[in-house]
Amino acid sequence: MKVLFLSLLLTFAGTAVAEANEPTAGPAIQADEIPTTEREFVDTIHQFSKAKIIEQFGEPSKQQDMLLDGATKASASVWQYHYLNTAADGSYYQTTELDFVGDNVVMVVFMNNDGEEIPADALKVPVPETESDL
Repeated sequence: MKVLFLSLLLTFAGTAVAEANEPTAGPAIQADEIPTTEREFVDTIHQFSKAKIIEQFGEPSKQQDMLLDGATKASASVWQYHYLNTAADGSYYQTTELDFVGDNVVMVVFMNNDGEEIPADALKVPVPETESDL
């Protein structure tokens, strides 16, 4: 009985190990040049440093750095480029926003506005003027 139990256990364990070693997703796209089509851009942009992004696209049209208390170097940044990426139908997004933590892109946002406007349908919430208004 013990031999039967042990052989079943080893059979299932071998199957689990074999499945764990199989790749779960397709191979990552490696590129020397940053693509500008929407899907390929999102799939590859995280591979590139800020220096490489600037080398290919130039300085962003808008850049906002965030510093933690006491920090001298930006810990996070938001960059905006205009008419950089194309949608699936070939039309350009007016603004592409890249959000960085350190030197790595952590989020990409495509916008059909210049990034300055507040959309008309945005929820308008009053901003408290003092701490006591919270």
